Amino acid sequence: MTTRRTAIAGMVTALLLGLTASTAAATDSAVGAPATPGEPFKRTELYFGGSRPDGTVITPAEFELFLDKEVTPAFPDGLTWLEAHGQWMGGKEDSYVLIILYPFDDRGANRELEEIRTDYKEQFDQQSVLRADSVERVSF
Repeated sequence: MTTRRTAIAGMVTALLLGLTASTAAATDSAVGAPATPGEPFKRTELYFGGSRPDGTVITPAEFELFLDKEVTPAFPDGLTWLEAHGQWMGGKEDSYVLIILYPFDDRGANRELEEIRTDYKEQFDQQSVLRADSVERVSF
Protein backbone atom coordinates (compact mmCIF):
# COMPACT_ATOMS: atom_id res chain seq x y z
CA MET A 1 0.00 0.00 0.00
CA THR A 2 1.38 3.42 -0.85
CA THR A 3 2.20 5.94 1.82
CA ARG A 4 -0.69 8.16 0.73
CA ARG A 5 -3.18 5.26 0.84
CA THR A 6 -1.85 4.24 4.25
CA ALA A 7 -2.29 7.78 5.56
CA ILE A 8 -5.85 7.96 4.18
CA ALA A 9 -6.71 4.57 5.65
CA GLY A 10 -5.33 5.72 9.01
CA MET A 11 -7.38 8.92 8.94
CA VAL A 12 -10.57 7.03 8.03
CA THR A 13 -9.95 4.56 10.85
CA ALA A 14 -9.34 7.39 13.33
CA LEU A 15 -12.48 9.17 12.17
CA LEU A 16 -14.58 6.02 12.54
CA LEU A 17 -13.15 5.31 15.98
CA GLY A 18 -13.84 8.90 17.03
CA LEU A 19 -17.42 8.68 15.81
CA THR A 20 -17.94 5.39 17.64
CA ALA A 21 -16.54 6.79 20.89
CA SER A 22 -18.52 10.03 20.68
CA THR A 23 -21.71 8.14 19.81
CA ALA A 24 -21.24 5.86 22.83
CA ALA A 25 -20.55 8.87 25.09
CA ALA A 26 -23.58 10.71 23.72
CA THR A 27 -25.76 7.65 24.26
CA ASP A 28 -24.57 7.32 27.87
CA SER A 29 -25.21 10.97 28.65
CA ALA A 30 -28.55 10.94 26.82
CA VAL A 31 -29.82 8.15 29.05
CA GLY A 32 -28.21 9.68 32.11
CA ALA A 33 -25.75 6.81 32.61
CA PRO A 34 -22.69 7.83 34.58
CA ALA A 35 -19.27 7.01 33.19
CA THR A 36 -18.04 3.62 34.36
CA PRO A 37 -15.47 4.14 37.12
CA GLY A 38 -12.12 2.42 37.23
CA GLU A 39 -9.21 1.46 35.07
CA PRO A 40 -8.94 -1.32 32.50
CA PHE A 41 -7.61 -4.52 34.04
CA LYS A 42 -7.19 -7.98 32.60
CA ARG A 43 -9.21 -10.75 34.18
CA THR A 44 -7.99 -14.31 33.93
CA GLU A 45 -9.96 -17.28 35.15
CA LEU A 46 -8.19 -20.61 35.55
CA TYR A 47 -10.25 -23.79 35.92
CA PHE A 48 -8.49 -26.59 37.79
CA GLY A 49 -9.66 -30.18 37.88
CA GLY A 50 -10.53 -31.39 41.35
CA SER A 51 -9.53 -35.04 41.04
CA ARG A 52 -6.60 -37.05 39.78
CA PRO A 53 -6.88 -39.60 36.96
CA ASP A 54 -7.13 -42.43 39.51
CA GLY A 55 -10.20 -40.73 41.03
CA THR A 56 -8.62 -39.43 44.23
CA VAL A 57 -9.89 -36.00 45.17
CA ILE A 58 -7.67 -32.92 45.28
CA THR A 59 -8.82 -31.56 48.62
CA PRO A 60 -9.41 -27.88 49.38
CA ALA A 61 -6.40 -28.06 51.74
CA GLU A 62 -4.19 -29.36 48.92
CA PHE A 63 -5.48 -26.66 46.59
CA GLU A 64 -4.88 -23.95 49.20
CA LEU A 65 -1.33 -25.20 49.71
CA PHE A 66 -0.81 -24.97 45.93
CA LEU A 67 -2.18 -21.40 46.03
CA ASP A 68 0.12 -20.46 48.91
CA LYS A 69 3.25 -21.84 47.23
CA GLU A 70 2.64 -21.19 43.53
CA VAL A 71 0.02 -18.48 43.04
CA THR A 72 0.24 -15.99 45.90
CA PRO A 73 3.96 -15.24 45.36
CA ALA A 74 3.20 -14.42 41.70
CA PHE A 75 0.07 -12.35 42.49
CA PRO A 76 0.52 -10.99 46.03
CA ASP A 77 -2.01 -8.17 45.55
CA GLY A 78 -4.92 -10.57 45.74
CA LEU A 79 -7.00 -13.22 44.04
CA THR A 80 -10.27 -15.09 44.40
CA TRP A 81 -10.82 -18.81 44.27
CA LEU A 82 -14.02 -20.78 44.30
CA GLU A 83 -14.96 -24.40 44.68
CA ALA A 84 -17.02 -25.39 41.66
CA HIS A 85 -18.68 -28.30 39.92
CA GLY A 86 -18.19 -29.03 36.27
CA GLN A 87 -17.80 -31.59 33.58
CA TRP A 88 -15.14 -32.21 31.01
CA MET A 89 -14.66 -34.93 28.45
CA GLY A 90 -17.92 -36.60 29.42
CA GLY A 91 -17.30 -36.78 33.15
CA LYS A 92 -18.45 -34.68 36.07
CA GLU A 93 -16.05 -33.62 38.77
CA ASP A 94 -15.54 -31.01 41.42
CA SER A 95 -13.12 -28.29 40.45
CA TYR A 96 -11.57 -25.01 41.51
CA VAL A 97 -11.83 -21.65 39.77
CA LEU A 98 -9.15 -19.02 40.28
CA ILE A 99 -9.90 -15.40 39.32
CA ILE A 100 -7.05 -12.94 39.01
CA LEU A 101 -7.38 -9.27 38.09
CA TYR A 102 -4.19 -7.45 37.14
CA PRO A 103 -3.18 -4.19 35.46
CA PHE A 104 -3.63 -4.19 31.70
CA ASP A 105 0.03 -3.38 31.13
CA ASP A 106 1.44 -6.10 33.44
CA ARG A 107 3.84 -7.83 31.03
CA GLY A 108 4.93 -10.55 33.46
CA ALA A 109 1.45 -11.82 34.32
CA ASN A 110 1.09 -14.00 31.22
CA ARG A 111 4.34 -15.84 32.01
CA GLU A 112 3.30 -16.31 35.64
CA LEU A 113 -0.14 -17.63 34.68
CA GLU A 114 1.34 -20.13 32.25
CA GLU A 115 3.78 -21.34 34.92
CA ILE A 116 0.86 -21.83 37.33
CA ARG A 117 -1.00 -23.90 34.74
CA THR A 118 2.07 -26.04 34.03
CA ASP A 119 2.85 -26.55 37.72
CA TYR A 120 -0.72 -27.64 38.51
CA LYS A 121 -0.81 -30.11 35.63
CA GLU A 122 2.48 -31.64 36.76
CA GLN A 123 1.75 -31.65 40.49
CA PHE A 124 -1.75 -33.12 40.21
CA ASP A 125 -1.38 -35.17 37.00
CA GLN A 126 -3.91 -33.12 35.04
CA GLN A 127 -4.41 -33.11 31.27
CA SER A 128 -5.40 -29.45 31.16
CA VAL A 129 -6.05 -26.26 33.08
CA LEU A 130 -8.57 -24.09 31.24
CA ARG A 131 -7.71 -20.42 30.87
CA ALA A 132 -10.23 -17.69 30.00
CA ASP A 133 -9.13 -14.06 29.58
CA SER A 134 -11.19 -10.88 29.37
CA VAL A 135 -10.89 -7.15 30.06
CA GLU A 136 -12.76 -5.50 32.93
CA ARG A 137 -13.00 -2.03 34.41
CA VAL A 138 -11.83 -2.18 38.01
CA SER A 139 -12.22 0.40 40.75
CA PHE A 140 -10.88 -0.08 44.28
